[in-house]
Amino acid sequence: MFKKQVFAALVALSFAALFSASAQAAHHKSSNSVTLSSAGSIAFGPDGILVVADQKAAKIYALHTGDTDVAAHAKTYKIEDIDAKVAGVLGVSADQVLINDLAVNPISHNVWLSVSRGRGEGSQAVILKVDSHAKISALDLNGIKHSSVEIPNAPEDKMSGEGRRAENKRMSVVTDLGFVNDQVIVAGLSNEEFASNLRSIPFPFKSANEGSSIEIYHGNHGKYETHSPVRTFVPFDFGGDVHIVAAYTCTPLVTFPLSELKPKAHVMGKTIAELGNRNRPLDMVVYSKEGSDFLLMANSARGIMKVETLEFDTLPGIKAKVADKQGTKYTTIEGWQGIEQLDLLDSANALVLQKSESGALSLLSLALP
Repeated sequence: MFKKQVFAALVALSFAALFSASAQAAHHKSSNSVTLSSAGSIAFGPDGILVVADQKAAKIYALHTGDTDVAAHAKTYKIEDIDAKVAGVLGVSADQVLINDLAVNPISHNVWLSVSRGRGEGSQAVILKVDSHAKISALDLNGIKHSSVEIPNAPEDKMSGEGRRAENKRMSVVTDLGFVNDQVIVAGLSNEEFASNLRSIPFPFKSANEGSSIEIYHGNHGKYETHSPVRTFVPFDFGGDVHIVAAYTCTPLVTFPLSELKPKAHVMGKTIAELGNRNRPLDMVVYSKEGSDFLLMANSARGIMKVETLEFDTLPGIKAKVADKQGTKYTTIEGWQGIEQLDLLDSANALVLQKSESGALSLLSLALP
């Protein structure tokens, strides 16, 4: 049975605080400079350590940001036209800035962004810090203390497919990542027959294994699937047994026991919900409010979903075709429009990247619904 108090602790501590003191003490530090070929998903670990996915190089970096001053008071964010402000710092126009991900440092409550300066093959990867006064600064990667690990079975770095289906699968070698129990969990694709992959990489980094191939039943498609990657995930505690709750395109919600993510294992997920087709999940967080726990998910076409969690561990797995929706209940937060990224700012507020009807981006703190 789901142990709420355990989960509540998990929510309160977040990815970063799940990291043990022993791992912090053992973290290897290198002072060589870092050159990022790309910057995708990011997440915070302990002591201001930011993990960054460099998909182009098929590497994960752990960067010591030095952002370790504890926030003295609650912070609020209302930074309009953040894309234009970032462009000003980087010396380009706003249409040459792509914000790939954001993460809130749980120590300082500063916001960090992974950004592409420019578009296409010639773009440059940049990591930026934004404080609540809209001060934006780039992380200096020259001589930065860091460690890294190479993903061994990444897809080849080349375009494949035709027309709208043309893609470079290397750029999906990491689709999301986060710290859980002294491990960095990495979702993405491999170069293997069953390409969808969840990797559990021990931290401090030594090496990465091939990860686990994962399989799900996709109710909207009415079939088992092994090739579509997880788009976003969170850790979730079922009575002391931590699971990965993962969201896929069109939009199954699936759980995987963390303990089963072994090298070269093939792991079958449990599909606990179908949340509607023609949709792509963008980001999600878990939080507690008024004695209950919720999952908050941003989507490309179905707004912000506030998902109930009480039945996560008891729902039967979906194993037959679903016309549209089935499984755990949710409500749509109508007041939140255009949310593209989100993270927890603190126990009562989310930090979101919101796109307006004009296309401009704002960085906002919003009370959790």
